[in-house]
Amino acid sequence: MRAKTVYESISFERGKDPKSVMGIGKRALIEKWFKTWAPNVKYTIDDNLNIIVGGSLYLQETQITELPDNLRVGRNLDLQETQITKLPDNLSVEGYLDLRGTQITKLPDNLSVGGGLYLQGTQITKLPYNLSVEGTLYLQGTQITELPDNLSVGGEIYKDF
Repeated sequence: MRAKTVYESISFERGKDPKSVMGIGKRALIEKWFKTWAPNVKYTIDDNLNIIVGGSLYLQETQITELPDNLRVGRNLDLQETQITKLPDNLSVEGYLDLRGTQITKLPDNLSVGGGLYLQGTQITKLPYNLSVEGTLYLQGTQITELPDNLSVGGEIYKDF
């Protein structure tokens, strides 16, 4: 029995990433995440797969469990009362970051927050290396007992200790 050769042709839309069109690869996973959790949010993905959201990302009280890596939010990121347990690497938020009532236990190193950082009711026990908060840092109701030497806060710090 002789094997048959099958030829297929796939056409891709000019300017579109073939993996994304086929629904595979990291870019496709990012696009699927936004369609599921933030369908009306405008975002861009650069060639290095950095995700830029120009406005705010309001996900409070959703069933979300994770965010994509390399996320930059141009305004506010509200994750209050979500099921999220971990923040992604290289997260940058130019407005406030609200984590109240989440199951997050640790913040990523080099986290940058341009507004306030709300940590009330989280399980976080210490702040990360090189944390920069340009606004107010809210630590009431956390298990944080000391502040790192390299902490940068532009506003006030509200704490219970």
